[in-house]
Amino acid sequence: MNAPIAAVHRTVLDRFRLDGRVVVVTGASSGLGVAFAAACAEAGADVVLAARRVDKLHETARLVEAAGRRALTVATDVSDPQQCARMADAAMEEFGRVDVLVNNAGVSTAVPASRETPDEFRRVVDINLLGSYWAAQACGRVMQPGSAIVNITSVLAIMSLGLPQAAYSASKSAVLGLTRDLAQQWGSRRGIRVNALAPGFFESEMTAKYADGYIETLTDRIILGRQGNAHELADALIWLISDAGTYVTGQTIVVDGGISIT
Repeated sequence: MNAPIAAVHRTVLDRFRLDGRVVVVTGASSGLGVAFAAACAEAGADVVLAARRVDKLHETARLVEAAGRRALTVATDVSDPQQCARMADAAMEEFGRVDVLVNNAGVSTAVPASRETPDEFRRVVDINLLGSYWAAQACGRVMQPGSAIVNITSVLAIMSLGLPQAAYSASKSAVLGLTRDLAQQWGSRRGIRVNALAPGFFESEMTAKYADGYIETLTDRIILGRQGNAHELADALIWLISDAGTYVTGQTIVVDGGISIT
C-alpha cells in the first residue's frame, strides 16, 4: 500500500479508494468474507480469495471480476502454517505484492464447557487464533511499508450473551491481544498497521446455526434494534485498510449496533 503523498491533493472519497492494491481475504468462501472481498474490489483492489472450499471461492471470484478487478483463488486451511505461506507466495507470484490482509477465517462451537472435547476446543483455537497468526506472519513477511492487516474478532470477545461458547470467546479475545502486539512490533519498524474489527450479529453461516429465536431474543439489547447488514461492516473495513485510516493502528473497532454497551 502506498503511503499518502502530502503534495498531491486527494479528496475524502479518493482516500477511501484501493486502486492498485492487492487484498488477501481469508474465509472468502461465504458470509462476511464474501462481502469483504466484493467491497475491496468495488474500491479498486485486486483480491486474493483464500478458503478451504475452493468451489465456493469461484462464486466470490465472479463478484470481484464483476467489479472489474482480478481475483485469485487459493485453497487454504489457515490452521496450517505451510498453507498460509503458499497463499502468500501465490499472491506474490500472481500480483507481485500484498498490501492488505483481512484475517476473516473462523469457526465456532456452542458446546457446554462440561462437555466440550479437547479436539473441539483445539479446532476453534487452531483456526481463529493460530490461523490469524500464521496468515499474518506469512503476509507480513512480504508486505511493504504502508500495508495493513485487519483481524476479524467478535463482540463475544468483550462480552457474553448467554451462549456456551468458551472456545470461540477465548480465541476471539486472544485475537485482540495478537492485534495489539503485532501493531507494536510491525508499526514503527516495518510500517504495517494492524487493527481488529469486532462484529456484533450479522447474517452469516455462523449465525444461521443458532437456535430458532435466539437472535430475536437479542433485539431488545441491540440499541439499533436489528442485525447488521454485511456492507455496514465492510464499510468499516475499507476505512481501516485505505488511506482514510492511516493513523489508526492497534485498535479494535466494534461494529455491533450498540449491543456491547447495554
